[in-house]
Amino acid sequence: MSLVDAASLLRRAARGGWAVGAFNCNNMEILQAIIRAAEAENAPVIVQASQGAIKYAGLGYIAAMALHAARAARVPVAVHLDHGTSFEQVVRCVRAGFTSVMIDGSHLPLEENIALTQRVVEVARPVGVSVEAELGRIGGAEDDIRVRQREAFFTDPEEAARFVGETKVDSLAVAVGTVHGRYRGVPRLDFERLRRIRSLVDVPLVLHGSSGVPADAIREAIASGIAKVNIDTDIRQAFVTALRRALAEAPDEIDPRKVLGPARDAATDVIREKIRLFGSSGRAQEIREVVS
Repeated sequence: MSLVDAASLLRRAARGGWAVGAFNCNNMEILQAIIRAAEAENAPVIVQASQGAIKYAGLGYIAAMALHAARAARVPVAVHLDHGTSFEQVVRCVRAGFTSVMIDGSHLPLEENIALTQRVVEVARPVGVSVEAELGRIGGAEDDIRVRQREAFFTDPEEAARFVGETKVDSLAVAVGTVHGRYRGVPRLDFERLRRIRSLVDVPLVLHGSSGVPADAIREAIASGIAKVNIDTDIRQAFVTALRRALAEAPDEIDPRKVLGPARDAATDVIREKIRLFGSSGRAQEIREVVS
C-alpha cells in the first residue's frame, strides 16, 4: 500500500523522534523529484499541493498527477492540501482523492478557527482523510498566502491545548519563529515555546517555512516535537538555478526535456538531503507495518 493518510506517517514519526518531509509539488518534474528522492532514500513522504500549484495547474491535473505518482511509488506517500483557505476547497480536495488536508484558519479569531476546523474534521475523518490545522500566524509569503511581520504571532501553548482538545485535529502547525519564503537573516526558533506546546498537546506538530532554517535548528525542532517539516523554497531555488545553468550552457536548445531534466535532478538531490536531515531515510518499512 503506497497511498496513505498523513496521520499514519506522523504518529509513527512522533513516537520515533523523527519527521516526515512534506514537499510542495509545483509541476510534473518536481513531483517526479519528490518520488525519486523518497524511493532512493526508502522513506515515507508527503506530496503537498499549495494554493499556487492548484491555481496554476488546476485541481484536476494536480490530483491526477500526485495520486498516480503516489499509487505507483515503492514507498508510502500521502497527498496533502497545503494551506486550504476554505471549507469548500477542502471538500473539493477530499472528493478529488487527497488523503490529507490542511485548513488554515489562523487568520481568524480563536473561536472561529476552532469552529471551522471542527467542521472540516467532521467531513474528512469519516472518509479516512487526515486534517492539519494552524494556530498562530507564520510570517512571509507562499503563493497566495501572505502575512506581514506585524501580523504574525507565535502560537500560545495553552490555546494550542484547547484548540487540539476541541477540534480533534490529527496534526497542528505551530508558529515558533519560521517564515514562508526566503530568510533575510538567520531564523531564531523559540524552542522553549515549542517544547511547552509539545507537553500540552497529544498530536504531531508541524513546522512550516522550513526552507533556509539551519540543519542544527531543524534537528532541535524535531527533538522538541516536530513530526512534519514543510519544504518548498529550497526546492524551487535548486530547480530554477539548475534550469538557468542548463539554458546558459545550451542557449540554442529547444527541447524542454533537455533543460528540465537537470533541474529535476537538482531538486531530487535537495529533497534527498532533507529526508536524511529529518531522520526519515530508511523508515518506509516501519510505515508499511503500521498501515498494512
